[in-house]
Amino acid sequence: MPEPDLVARRKRERLRRSFQPRRVRLLFVGESPPASGRFFYRRDSGLYRALRDTFFAADPSLREETFLGAFQAAGCYLLDLCPEPVDHLPPGPRRAVCLAGEGALAATIAALQPDAIATVVRSIEPNAAAAARLAHWNGVFLHLPYPGRWSRSRRAFMDELTPYLATLLDQCPQFTSALVE
Repeated sequence: MPEPDLVARRKRERLRRSFQPRRVRLLFVGESPPASGRFFYRRDSGLYRALRDTFFAADPSLREETFLGAFQAAGCYLLDLCPEPVDHLPPGPRRAVCLAGEGALAATIAALQPDAIATVVRSIEPNAAAAARLAHWNGVFLHLPYPGRWSRSRRAFMDELTPYLATLLDQCPQFTSALVE
């Protein structure tokens, strides 16, 4: 019988893959799923709310019930540097686990060949950059602050991401059709 963490991880990854777009235009890279058990693709995390609100700012015609479909249709995809939660770890082990995740992230970047990569927490910028180099990837890099619970952090996140999203959404015809589904 698989361990509960392994079962949870498999379910989480199956859900994540169900939202993978055919072409990844903007790859969001988070540090790891939260230790709380919340998860972006289950619509129950702070990062989910921050990205949803930022998409709503970029395109006010979006609706809550169609957000994840529109996110996918726009070519956006979120994955994590570390497959297991690290936000409960002390700084040293946390950095070590992040470093160990670079190889898998590099393989994913090489396979997906996204147009752009956005890190959603500043502490993993060096890891994502190293993975991109390993993948021989060149493209636009957005380094976003984690939106967190403070309004100024959320505002900085939105201010940096909204202009890029507005352009991305304008250039993506399949996004418009996802709005009406």
